[in-house]
Amino acid sequence: MKVLVVGSGGREHALCWTIAASPLVDKLYCAPGNAGIADVAECVAVASDDVDALVDFSRENQIEFVVVGPEAPLVGGLVDRLEAIGIKAFGPSAEAAMLEGSKGFMKDLCAKYNIPTAFYGRFTSPDAAREFVHENGAPIVVKADGLAAGKGVIIAETIAEAEAAIDDMLSGNRFGDAGAEIVIEEFLNGEEASFFVLVDGEHALPLASAQDHKRVGDGDTGPNTGGMGAYSPAPVVTEDMVETVMTEIIYPTIRGMAADGHPYKGVLYAGLMIENGVPRLLEYNVRFGDPECQVLMARLKSDLLPALIASRDGVLDNFDLRWYDEVALVVVMAANGYPGDYEKGSEIRGLDAAGAIPDVTVFHAGTREDDGRILATGGRVLGVTALGATVADAQKTAYQAVDAIDWPDGFCRRDIGWRAI
Repeated sequence: MKVLVVGSGGREHALCWTIAASPLVDKLYCAPGNAGIADVAECVAVASDDVDALVDFSRENQIEFVVVGPEAPLVGGLVDRLEAIGIKAFGPSAEAAMLEGSKGFMKDLCAKYNIPTAFYGRFTSPDAAREFVHENGAPIVVKADGLAAGKGVIIAETIAEAEAAIDDMLSGNRFGDAGAEIVIEEFLNGEEASFFVLVDGEHALPLASAQDHKRVGDGDTGPNTGGMGAYSPAPVVTEDMVETVMTEIIYPTIRGMAADGHPYKGVLYAGLMIENGVPRLLEYNVRFGDPECQVLMARLKSDLLPALIASRDGVLDNFDLRWYDEVALVVVMAANGYPGDYEKGSEIRGLDAAGAIPDVTVFHAGTREDDGRILATGGRVLGVTALGATVADAQKTAYQAVDAIDWPDGFCRRDIGWRAI
């Protein structure tokens, strides 16, 4: 098959690295890709959110299957456009992608189908939003309704912080159209986990669990980011927990989406908060998590591509995937200043030395190659991933590889996996 992966981050590098190993693939493209992806796929200079150009490229190059990595092209209708011209694509329709494209849509679905989540309100009026905060107190969570690249969630420790976030989003236009409406919701205590399933419109296949580290600083301090590291499996997601999540959260969602006229196909990523053995839904994402995808792909024993095709074709029932028993752990290296302002263009050295360490794979998230040098182009730049018998073993190997990388303009958390250890 000729396969196209859409995206340029660490998630897409992990997907390309995995798909490239499939005997079903004759030719693998990635649009636009990055310096690491170029080692396993042919990168093409088409932006991941340029739906028209992606459709044209797929048609002109006789692509047979498209795997859409990021959320923006899914919400933008890329899968609908490809399917309309007879090109199979992995991912939800634009209507189904609203599970991530609108937090209000997701919360309303939960309310309609009794899916356990935090209580909430939807607001376009700053005054009404402030009133809700005063009624419910702090801590409380303020979210931009639309896509904000992982930065539209503010955990307000005080009422003053919540009011500042409300003003920032609704009056200050910080997130543009994505923040024209906001969701304010109850702050949930507990342990977070990332729960992934492949969905074919009717059936769901659970994947391995993972735990992400959202805050920028050690000990889960500082502002939220797109994710500073992850490990898989997550000890909090036991076999009993998998059954509970499937029964109370995943299947009610799949049935509700179908009943409402937008059946869901693709990967569904449930962000969970688990307290005293009870899971509640924080959010849905309609794509593989980043950096969770990196640890999932590192542990996947089976060929991923047939599973993605089965999801698209509606034949996931009785499908199975096998996983390595080892723990996988990824440490994200980010540019100094992230998630705030950061410089681009600094050189990264030592990548070959890091990648030569046994059981280590360095996934690129924000890089480009320039005359043989690897330069940083994003906030989150590398995902240093290691396998080990335990979380502690995988952590030790991952940080050994981090320390082999020479990049003075970057930083990382030094405690990824701390909850399990």
